[in-house]
Amino acid sequence: MNFEQAFKNIDNLLYKDSGADSELDYIGQTSWVMFLRYLDELEQDKADEAELRGEDYSFILEDKFRWPNWAMPKDVDGKLDHHIAMTGPDLVQFVDYELFPYLAGFKKTADNPKTIEYKIGEIFSELKNKIQSGYILREILEYADELPFRASKDKHELSHLYETKIKNMGNAGRNGGQYYTPRPLIRAMIQVIDPKIGETIYDGAAGSCGFLCESYEYMYERMDKTTDNLKTLQEDTLYGKEKKNLAYVIGIMNMILHGIEAPNLVHTNTLSESIRDIQEKDRHHVILANPPFGGKERQEVQQNFDIKTGETASLFLQHFIKSLKTGGRAAIVIKNTFLSNTDNASTALREHLLNSCNLHTILDMPAGTFTGAGVKTVVLFFTKGEPTKNIWYYQLNAGRNMGKTNPLNDKDMAEFLELQKTKPETEKSWVYKVSELDEETLDLSPKNPNLPEEAPLRSPTEILAEMQALDEDTNEILAQIKELI
Repeated sequence: MNFEQAFKNIDNLLYKDSGADSELDYIGQTSWVMFLRYLDELEQDKADEAELRGEDYSFILEDKFRWPNWAMPKDVDGKLDHHIAMTGPDLVQFVDYELFPYLAGFKKTADNPKTIEYKIGEIFSELKNKIQSGYILREILEYADELPFRASKDKHELSHLYETKIKNMGNAGRNGGQYYTPRPLIRAMIQVIDPKIGETIYDGAAGSCGFLCESYEYMYERMDKTTDNLKTLQEDTLYGKEKKNLAYVIGIMNMILHGIEAPNLVHTNTLSESIRDIQEKDRHHVILANPPFGGKERQEVQQNFDIKTGETASLFLQHFIKSLKTGGRAAIVIKNTFLSNTDNASTALREHLLNSCNLHTILDMPAGTFTGAGVKTVVLFFTKGEPTKNIWYYQLNAGRNMGKTNPLNDKDMAEFLELQKTKPETEKSWVYKVSELDEETLDLSPKNPNLPEEAPLRSPTEILAEMQALDEDTNEILAQIKELI
């Protein structure tokens, strides 16, 4: 059975179960099962490596809670041993009252948050098993057991399928959409920023970790494949924070499937941290993010910021500017109204951005880029440490209405990526001098001066005069025809 069919079968089973009733539940439940399946393969690989070195390997999980013992005990023929395998209510009881509490306990006993042990504790502290039928769970475990995690080709295919599930979850409803940024947009943002090995990359609103996963792929493809570089990329390059339980678990799983063994993803509300506490050791070379927009933060959260506002994205933007090293580069997706809102907080934030950073590029995305979101967005590209003098705008026009059936693709981004290198003036792009901005409002909303001028609309008098002239011409031609006849 191929991976895609296994995923479909699992979804069909979850649909039949009374405990999981949405796409969000499906991916959450699939994630914890897949994580334990992955963990068993990881441990087995490490045990095999230790054996080759003539060493003993100490398994993270106690025997009782290892996948081959509770999920898939097999007989001598490699088939499920029905004599000892739990099925039905006993399986659900074991998962709910023994397995999950045991795994959640790792959060307290792990040495530090960077370890795989801590990630195990975090995941199983936040998730609940929603699969109510032990018979359905038994079938799901059997499908998951068939998924191979060892070969990089297998992981690549699995990660692609998992991304598809995340995308479908985003399309399924408003709550899911916040986890999914179109990958062609992410890839274009990364290409412009061009992160290098040795730099750190940060996303404080990580969601499903699309920016971190795509950054890993980008850097892996371009770096020298040395042991040191791979270790640096795996352990000391990608950093994220995520507030929501499900998004955190999906993000961890997504990074694992992309080949990152113990992701540096912290489960926390980024905005609950005061930006005044951010020190140089907390800063990063590169920030790539799509913070949630439209949220309203409470007064006590706003106190953590110099510019007080309830708008979530504006607070995140302050956090990102403060979290960037001097000379660091950022690409941030934000609602296009940020460019022109007239409230004091928005104006003050635009002023702060323009004074502390070189906002060199604004990419104006078409409506429908984010399926289901119904908002227009822009991407801000900036470098910290010097004020903005000129801004290059580019208005992306894909030549079609975008939406679920017509999503953004990599070809749509090609012209922007090419033009961004030299920042020329075209019908879709132009340069704006900050010195020409309105000093009161600092309105940055796109006003393309290079659109071809449309012919001015004619007055009714002019239209009637032309109609009369045409009538006279017609009558004259008809009269000439009559004479000929």
